[in-house]
Amino acid sequence: MARQLGRCRVSVVEDLGRPSVASRWTATDLELKISLATAGREGHDIALELLVCLGKALWEKLNYSQHKAYWLLLDDEISAGTPGEIDEDALKQKRLLLSNPNSAGSSRRLERYGSASFAGIVAEYVHCLWHDVTVRTGPAFLPARQLRRRLELLACWYPAGRGHRLFPRGDRQRYRPQG
Repeated sequence: MARQLGRCRVSVVEDLGRPSVASRWTATDLELKISLATAGREGHDIALELLVCLGKALWEKLNYSQHKAYWLLLDDEISAGTPGEIDEDALKQKRLLLSNPNSAGSSRRLERYGSASFAGIVAEYVHCLWHDVTVRTGPAFLPARQLRRRLELLACWYPAGRGHRLFPRGDRQRYRPQG
């Protein structure tokens, strides 16, 4: 991921002008700049916000085959009527995309959904490498099977470093990306 993202500069500040703004990021040819607001936020939430920003920036750096594989995975999920999503932003974008036929045909809505879902799964992937996480269930959450497929795809592209394991020993990967 670091190679694909390139140089990153992270600034941690008390606020970014409005309490509702948790982060801002911009990408230039030289570097990715991320600003994170700390006021009223827990350290864990700030760290996850950083990971979401990295995921959004990474989305813009994916190569053609990576984009294709992720879009095919999302197409499978949508075609199967998969409920829920990885996080609130991705769920909001998914619901907007699928809210009516005009939205479903909007390339802008589709791009927003793809970006949000990818950023969320990147954040969760790195989070899973830090420590065990709890998979939440219910209609607002991505079902475990689809969550695993997304995590396995990222593990193919960005294998965990030495000493880190995404899945327990002997737990075979089942998903192989197409394309």
